[in-house]
Amino acid sequence: MDPQSSGSRLTRPIARLGHAVVFLLTALGRMRFTSLQLGEVLRQTYFVGVRSLIIIITCGFFVGLVLTLQTYDTLTRFGAGDAVSTVLSLSLFRELGPVLTAILFAGRAGTSMTAEIGLMKATEQLDALDLMAIDPMERIVQPRLLAGLIAVPVLTLIFNMTALLGGVVFGIFMMGIDSNVFWGNMQNSVELGRDFGGGMIKAVVFGFLASWLAVYYGWTCKPTGEGVALATTQTVIATAITVLLLDFVLTAMML
Repeated sequence: MDPQSSGSRLTRPIARLGHAVVFLLTALGRMRFTSLQLGEVLRQTYFVGVRSLIIIITCGFFVGLVLTLQTYDTLTRFGAGDAVSTVLSLSLFRELGPVLTAILFAGRAGTSMTAEIGLMKATEQLDALDLMAIDPMERIVQPRLLAGLIAVPVLTLIFNMTALLGGVVFGIFMMGIDSNVFWGNMQNSVELGRDFGGGMIKAVVFGFLASWLAVYYGWTCKPTGEGVALATTQTVIATAITVLLLDFVLTAMML
């Protein structure tokens, strides 16, 4: 193996990370808050948030069903089936809610942002904005960064609510767990700041991360059909890996 090529493989991810950080700092440094900018942020929030509701609600409901089913089956072996709501709520609020929402967001909305910016680059729309003295970083990148920051925490709340609904359907209506016991155990086990608040902090971080990687890969992709397709794939892979890595780091810090 060529030592030089081996070294380049090791340094390339570090150089890419540095380039992504510089890109982010440049976007934040040029950020402007105007009425036009606010309108674009709201439009992008609708595009990446509202249009992701179907997949978030559907996946959340079935995640709640499956998680409750598996948890109830295990706990009943130890005579603790009534504690299923405790495991369900803590798993959702602490880990599954923000992590799965961020990954689903990357697969649905992140790839759309990457492909949209990549096509703008391929069709020279970004260069046209420069010629019209319009900063493409301000007009294109910043609204999408803020949209992801706003949308993912809200989508995480909706994911958790629909997952709890799935748990209620299986636990209370199918398995016959007393509703007072179900909700009472959940209220006694969940701490608002540590469990719910910690999960929402993760959702904010993951939302910003997912939108950052989406716009970065779109901005830096090769202006060809193959380049755009590769960029959308890289968006999902990089977001999933980074979210799981950051989830471990944030969990260790919070605990």
